[in-house]
Amino acid sequence: MDPLIRKLRRYLLQWLHRSRSGSVFFVRRISYKEVRKATDCFQRIVYSNSEVSAYAANFGDGGVCLVKEVKEFDRGNDENFHRQVQLLGRLHHRHLLSLKGFSLGHNRKSKRLLIFDNIENGSLKEHLNDPLKTPLNWRTRLQIANGVVAALEYLFLFSEPPISHVSISSSNIMLDENFTPKLSDFGLLTGGSSVLIPPYSQDSTGQESSKIIFQLGVLILELVTGQSSEMEGSDLIEWIQESRFFSSIDKMLDPDLGNNYDCTELKSLLAVAKLCIKSWDKPSYTIPQLFRYLQKETDIPQD
Repeated sequence: MDPLIRKLRRYLLQWLHRSRSGSVFFVRRISYKEVRKATDCFQRIVYSNSEVSAYAANFGDGGVCLVKEVKEFDRGNDENFHRQVQLLGRLHHRHLLSLKGFSLGHNRKSKRLLIFDNIENGSLKEHLNDPLKTPLNWRTRLQIANGVVAALEYLFLFSEPPISHVSISSSNIMLDENFTPKLSDFGLLTGGSSVLIPPYSQDSTGQESSKIIFQLGVLILELVTGQSSEMEGSDLIEWIQESRFFSSIDKMLDPDLGNNYDCTELKSLLAVAKLCIKSWDKPSYTIPQLFRYLQKETDIPQD
């Protein structure tokens, strides 16, 4: 056999073997050493919980990226990790972080990492809670609320397969150089399950959808008040559930806004937040309905 043909044949067989074993070709693989350096040895923490740790990274190309470690995959679950990468690589929406690449360590105990593009202005939480950050104006806050709901609508109605895990908080809403909101915590279920349950399917229990809608309501309250939602935002939730909460808006409004806001838009946004909080016990509204309310395409139901 000709040496060149033999060499090409060997590469072809290697490619076929990798494709059958679930490796990823359409998303760039970035070396673990490069990711470690870009995150200052994983010291630049953006947010962290029991399921996910996220780090800011600078790879020297002028942009700030988000490196996400989904801890379930650190147990050597490479097949599910590759499925996650393949799914996320197909998602494209203005209000979702785009997958830039992935990384695997040299052994099965190393981190499995997802690298997302463009978080130039960090997290929403930083801009709401850090006094050193430039305050967000009203128009930007309204656009953030609309953008998050638009991302949710895309994930649940237009993604194939439908996304089965989403978490919403000011910590994991990232802002690009134009303060465009980017949802960062979404993907497949992590416990090794191959069963995907769309939150809005007819046979769904509604538990997942009510949780996400509730989180959206808390996020809107943060945007309006500038207050943190730590401890489930209990103070904010008690306030929005009061029968005459509209009369106390002036006391709860973020002082950074001053008088630079539209009163009608503010009341509409708070009315949507109230619907979201109400959905915790009884999921009466869907993401598409809430999106139409925010876009003023239909009137918001009144109690």
